[in-house]
Amino acid sequence: MAESKDMSQLSIGEFYENRSIFITGATGFIGKVLVEKILRCCPGVERLYLLMRPSKGLSVDYRLREFVPNEIFSKVKEQQPNVMDKVTAVRGDVTLPELGLSPSDLQLLTENVSVVFHSAATIRFNEELKTALVMNVKGPMELLEICRKMKHLVAFVHVSTAFNNLDREKINEEVYYNQNVNPVKLIEYLDGLDDETLEIMTTELVGACPNTYVYTKGLAEQLLETNCGSVPLAIVRPSIVTAAESEPFPGWVDNMNGATGTIAAVGKGIYRTLKINKKLVSDIIPVDYPINLMIAVAWYLATHRPTGVPVYTCTTGHRNPLTWGMLKHWTVEFWLKFPTKEMLWYPSVHCTMHDLSLKITQILFHYLPAYVMDLFMLVTGKRAKWVRLYTKADKAFVPFEFFTTHQWRFISDNPIHLSKEMTAEDQEMFYFDVRKINWQSYFENYILGIRQLVFKDDPTTLPLARSNLERYIHFKGLIRLV
Repeated sequence: MAESKDMSQLSIGEFYENRSIFITGATGFIGKVLVEKILRCCPGVERLYLLMRPSKGLSVDYRLREFVPNEIFSKVKEQQPNVMDKVTAVRGDVTLPELGLSPSDLQLLTENVSVVFHSAATIRFNEELKTALVMNVKGPMELLEICRKMKHLVAFVHVSTAFNNLDREKINEEVYYNQNVNPVKLIEYLDGLDDETLEIMTTELVGACPNTYVYTKGLAEQLLETNCGSVPLAIVRPSIVTAAESEPFPGWVDNMNGATGTIAAVGKGIYRTLKINKKLVSDIIPVDYPINLMIAVAWYLATHRPTGVPVYTCTTGHRNPLTWGMLKHWTVEFWLKFPTKEMLWYPSVHCTMHDLSLKITQILFHYLPAYVMDLFMLVTGKRAKWVRLYTKADKAFVPFEFFTTHQWRFISDNPIHLSKEMTAEDQEMFYFDVRKINWQSYFENYILGIRQLVFKDDPTTLPLARSNLERYIHFKGLIRLV
């Protein structure tokens, strides 16, 4: 560590020199971007310890060998050929006491780690409440106790969500709104309930929260803020995390979760109608913005030692609003410009706020074509799948309807204040000023990212895809003539 300088004078890169970092959730979407950014932009970092659990009979060492070749690390490996030697997998599980760490690994972490990033969580909106509590509340509790034992800890950054306290239309300050429940006692009480009783009680417990994810993330915040004591803690609250704007490269995305899944389904011509209020602000955030903010928050927490537990809201609606209508417009525009090679229909989507209109258009645009296609498949000796696919797709979107039909104004002043404490060089390297996002350019790269990284469409297939798209549009014109 660069201890010869006054800590408050250290740049972000200097701060991370010779430090060891512990990261949970490193194999997830946010986690991979965090690992890549630290390795590439903080080359003096000593070691990254990544919490991994064995999966499907595979050891954590095997999982690490699968993790290292990921294309997200291609740029940093070109710059620093042996950089991945700094990454160590630690066997554990956030659902277990002491995260399931062995005594030797626990000692390794407590002796060496000085910065902790906690991003592990279940992100399923409709997760069973007990499972969500174990992952999203018990996990942070266990990690907090481990942090207390770390001899050199200077920063613990917990990743939460901006969608806490949704009973308020405007979140006036980046502060804590304690819920009227004791998380520890609640978990103890629920542990004694059978699944049927718990399911009945879930709606009453969750209350105004739209799902168990938001509910349990709020409880975790309350627990951490109340019990952190001398542990240097900060909370980062991103909104709807989407593909990268710039880093590791424009449009990087590796999954079909959340907004990306919906945008991908529109590109495939699967989603033709959705329940969305086009006038409301969507509040998506490119993944590189919360990552840069997290890295800067840990630096500031350690070098400036603010009082209390600071909260940093990482959202766009307050300072660079994007409506769902704008999102729809650019999604369709760039799918028409860069179509995928295999599509069910040309990209287009009808947005409505009315349940009756939604049902009618679902029947017309989803289920009638699905029944026709399934009938054709049965006649030709193939297995019917389209009605089942649409039933599954429509159910998958239901948990998101709360967010596409409501709006909140998240105040995000603390990131602006933090940026002013950074050098000009650090502001450029660890950017998180959302006012600079060009949404039109962003969506062009987003669509290209989904096409190449999620659909695995080689760029050379674009002429064929455009030819297929022309046939769909021509067929649409013939239908209108008839």
